[in-house]
Amino acid sequence: MAKYKKSDLIEHIAQKISLSKKQSEDIMDCVLEYITDVLKKGDELTFTGFGSFSAKMRKGRIGINPKNPSQSVNIPPSIVARFKAGKGLKDTLNNK
Repeated sequence: MAKYKKSDLIEHIAQKISLSKKQSEDIMDCVLEYITDVLKKGDELTFTGFGSFSAKMRKGRIGINPKNPSQSVNIPPSIVARFKAGKGLKDTLNNK
């Protein structure tokens, strides 16, 4: 399985719509900044057919210290990003 990076996506965008890599990088940074801002506000962002991004509060819990398994560690609550795949993406991945 190949691993792709942000730079691969920037290059793909630049080639696909005939932009410079700098212009593509600016677009990519703008999109990521917008997604981050939406999630920071606690809102949800949906790309119809692709999926939706949301932020969710994860409850605090008691964990185990990996360096000392007999010791418990308090893990505080935190906000985590979630992605839920849309029907179009699921269908494409399952060759429907």
